[in-house]
Amino acid sequence: MYDYIIVGAGSAGCVLAHRLTEDSSVSVLLLEAGGPDTKQEIHIPVAFSKLFKTAVDWTYYTEEQEHLNGRKLYWPRGKVLGGSSSLNAMIYHRGSRHDYDSWAESGNQGWGFSDLLPYFKKAEHQERGPSDYHGTGGPLNVSDLRTVHPLASVFVDACAEIGLPHTNDFNGTDEMGAGIFQVTQKRGQRWSTARAYLQPALTRPNLTVRTQVHVTRLLWENTRVVGISYIHEGKEVQERVEREVLLCGGAVNSPQTLLLSGVGPADALRQLDIPVVVDLPGVGQHLEDHLSTGVLTVCKQPISLAGAESIVNLLNYMLFRRGPLTSNVAEAAAFLKTNDDLPTHDLEILLAPAFFIAHGAENPPGHGFTLGVILLRPQSHGFIALRSNDPLAPPIIQPNYLASDADMQVLVDGIKLARRIVQAHAFDAFRGDEVAPGEASQSNEAIAEQIRAHAETLYHPTGTCKMGSDVMAVVDDQLQVHGVEGLRVVDASIMPSIIGGHTNAPTIAIAEKAADLIKGKIQQRASQDQGEQALP
Repeated sequence: MYDYIIVGAGSAGCVLAHRLTEDSSVSVLLLEAGGPDTKQEIHIPVAFSKLFKTAVDWTYYTEEQEHLNGRKLYWPRGKVLGGSSSLNAMIYHRGSRHDYDSWAESGNQGWGFSDLLPYFKKAEHQERGPSDYHGTGGPLNVSDLRTVHPLASVFVDACAEIGLPHTNDFNGTDEMGAGIFQVTQKRGQRWSTARAYLQPALTRPNLTVRTQVHVTRLLWENTRVVGISYIHEGKEVQERVEREVLLCGGAVNSPQTLLLSGVGPADALRQLDIPVVVDLPGVGQHLEDHLSTGVLTVCKQPISLAGAESIVNLLNYMLFRRGPLTSNVAEAAAFLKTNDDLPTHDLEILLAPAFFIAHGAENPPGHGFTLGVILLRPQSHGFIALRSNDPLAPPIIQPNYLASDADMQVLVDGIKLARRIVQAHAFDAFRGDEVAPGEASQSNEAIAEQIRAHAETLYHPTGTCKMGSDVMAVVDDQLQVHGVEGLRVVDASIMPSIIGGHTNAPTIAIAEKAADLIKGKIQQRASQDQGEQALP
């Protein structure tokens, strides 16, 4: 029997495994559906899209999207140690202060920006050094790109031409503006949570890691979780837990596990012959994601990442860990408001020094660059649901992209802005013909039609086990599942609202805070503070 069982060795699960086993008296079992992070493409930054639709990817697809010409969109999700932090573009970005303060203002005590900043700093080893907003000595290495692509610098200059200010740090005082991303890399290699958190903990005798296991359901005594059941090599195995099960499967798999275990909307569970443990209608609901479209342009100079895998570049990477193979592809961005009345940014324009069509799978030949246009605060919400009571069947993924007309308007405005950036003088020496949306697409409706035909996920599903106290909330502000004992959810699914940025760093901070919640450290500090305030 283990004190804790962690389901999912992704961005959150690896953090919890590391932090909980710091106490040698605590035993932890970490379960992962995928295998070890040994594929070479995981560790070479520019190669991440080659991991899509391979053995390290769940290879999910959405339902047909009514507002995207009936297309089923491909959703890559990590199925490997490190989870999606082993497949992502390594962007280190937190979002805005407003994101987290809105969580706290909606009733989630202890989840404002000032509450989470210490956990961002605790996680971080910032190569630039410590500051009010950054920490050093943490497991997660955060670095500048070792080789910044020339087009990334051109993009920042072009943004300045049209009035977008420059920022040197998206995670400091200047949340908006244009700049170069920092990345979760170390010496030119990906620094996933498997490398940062799990690998240092593997020698601890109180940590057991099992891979290639598929968790099927939770085990109950009344409404208390007492263990889990999983399939390994075709056989069902059960493990008992002393204290808690911690679900860290992400916005798809965590609600799926809850539903398969009888926690969710009672009527839907009964229709699938799943015994109801707790009627919790919000499980799987409130799905939010960032939708991405873009402006793709031919590059007149042969400098794009299309030539990244040359012999010279390969040698440069192998010998010095420098050159275009260290690129995270999404090197620079601008964050801005489409309406001055908004409290914070709602749009991201992202520069990739390469064509990036259909997740990189359908790039045309030749050199080009992409300005991705990302909807950061969607009004359209969707859901995750079970297709059947078969735990091996992929769930229903219905994001309902662009169900709100307001979402389409933000993307149309974003395309127009991206075109203005491309037309700035800074791009004169590089700008060729526009590949997409294409010169013929000038009206709002023509642009919208191109968006409906080509928009894709930016890989940030959240909210399906959202935190709160309302009727649709799944976990409380301690991340404990409402109505049951011995069960928490710790991953991006608990976000009450999607942040205006990239979700990996926030997920790590959530897990860092969760570790303290589980250990009781936050309650201890709160009690101490109350005691001090009571002193005469």
